Amino acid sequence: MSHLPDNPTPDRPPAPEARPAIRYPRHPAHLDPYIEVLGPELAVSFLVMFGGAPLYFPDDPMGRSSAEHLIGAVRLRELGQRMPSNRVAIPMPKNWLIRALHAEGLSMPQICRTLKTSHSNVKRTLREARQGRYDD
Repeated sequence: MSHLPDNPTPDRPPAPEARPAIRYPRHPAHLDPYIEVLGPELAVSFLVMFGGAPLYFPDDPMGRSSAEHLIGAVRLRELGQRMPSNRVAIPMPKNWLIRALHAEGLSMPQICRTLKTSHSNVKRTLREARQGRYDD
């Protein structure tokens, strides 16, 4: 039992709220480098932002790319080392992203807007996930 007051003071900010752990769906094997280097939460953000387009991974990031601003120079360099070349087409695993965003608590309309996909596609993907069928 703590004897400290519950109210935060200027010298003691409020305690961070404990977030329940997110259980991300199993990812397809081609996403291993992204998940292993970035972790699932940051990988989702990275794939939503850059998926479907080519991306250049510099050997020595200089702070100029939006990818570096999102994941940092160290992770960008580490991820680049896992790629077959410096210029790579980033995958857009829409079905996995639908399930991952759903696991993060996004509603169907939010997922539709985030991934620029139809409500029927999101609904079908989530239904198939509940039935144990995956297609990435």
